Amino acid sequence: MSKKLCIYCASSADIADKYKQTAYEIGAICARTGWTLVNGGGSAGLMGASSDGCQQNGGRVVGIIPQFMIERGWLRDNLDEVIVTTDMAQRKQQLRDKSDAVVVLPGGIGTMEEFFETIVQKQLGLYDKPIILFNQDGYYDHLEAWLNHCHAEQFFRYEGDERLWQCINSMDALRQLLKDMA
Repeated sequence: MSKKLCIYCASSADIADKYKQTAYEIGAICARTGWTLVNGGGSAGLMGASSDGCQQNGGRVVGIIPQFMIERGWLRDNLDEVIVTTDMAQRKQQLRDKSDAVVVLPGGIGTMEEFFETIVQKQLGLYDKPIILFNQDGYYDHLEAWLNHCHAEQFFRYEGDERLWQCINSMDALRQLLKDMA
């Protein structure tokens, strides 16, 4: 059975092409390494680009989306599997439950909300899978600095909390992680 990689990412269509290209490449890496891609089921932005990359390279994509987003026309056509949820909380839980690891691509408030909720779930022992922050072109440098500051100021509660996630910045590093986890 194929491993499943959840991607948290932006759904805006107005994102710079370099981010869309990276999302496409990560989807393609999923397909080529035998991983199923799991995302929020949207058609635009990095969500759509990651799905394109996966499916156009022979991979499988599972979209998890709340009913209200389908009613707004945001569901991507031709997903291999669609899981419909009642709300965002159920969607986030399903994204975690249906995956073997999470990769966080550049994104905004929604992406960060998913990232932080997953870190908290891991800190509480409710999620035991890898969380990978993909720091494209230094996008997450400020976030990493802030998280390091939280650790230095003793705002992380438990020893090892600073290792709840890992930060990478290259496709080669991601490829190797996926191979190691397969």
